[in-house]
Amino acid sequence: MKLSYAGLTHKGMKRSHNEDNLALLPDESLYIVADGMGGHASGEVASQMAVETIMNFFRMTSEDEEVTWPFKEERHLRYDENRLVAAIKFGNQRIFEAASREPRFKGMGTTIVAAFFTRAGAYLGHVGDSRGYRIRKGKIRQITDDHSLLNDYIKANKLTPEEVGNFQYKNVIVRALGMKENVQVDINRLEPEGGDLYLLCSDGLSSMIDDEQILSIAMEHDDLDEACRAMIQAANAAGGSDNITVALVEVAEL
Repeated sequence: MKLSYAGLTHKGMKRSHNEDNLALLPDESLYIVADGMGGHASGEVASQMAVETIMNFFRMTSEDEEVTWPFKEERHLRYDENRLVAAIKFGNQRIFEAASREPRFKGMGTTIVAAFFTRAGAYLGHVGDSRGYRIRKGKIRQITDDHSLLNDYIKANKLTPEEVGNFQYKNVIVRALGMKENVQVDINRLEPEGGDLYLLCSDGLSSMIDDEQILSIAMEHDDLDEACRAMIQAANAAGGSDNITVALVEVAEL
């Protein structure tokens, strides 16, 4: 599978610093976006810790497939799915332990969304409200399911369409790395096709511009770096109320 990729992060128009983190690892065919949270810049610590832990786990298990994992494999998952889930759980463990040990890190956490491409296909793992999308043949589909209070209310039919727009707890997430000692990781199996474009983003993008705007920008730019810049510019033009991170991965050929 031949992949093209690009990524970009920006602090937005309202925040003084950037608590998002981004990693593009072509050697591992692994792409990660994390959106940290917590006071006194601890969100930045959490997102960086998550990204670095996942990267290091992948490098370690690439070099030695027999290395002992910190978590048991889940029987219903394939090896590569388990590898991604274990890496994310390991990130959760490190953040939770640091937050429990250091008073200045108390309450820190991060979302995570990571795409891992293999010969057999691809896998998308996530926790929180950072999103993964697929753009195929001029159509966009959100693959991930937001772990947010708003989404829980929507799925339970507790809000009318009008109430959704005015919901005052839009930014409350119900699952993140570092919140608890153990975390449930959602995993999606993907079946890539040539020409597919996969987007990973923090909610600084998806809360500012809608899916159709994202699709329009992606379709207008053949160059992935330019597409990333255009998406961030659009989010900032819409208010830029949060940090914005975008990663694009195109399946050039299978």
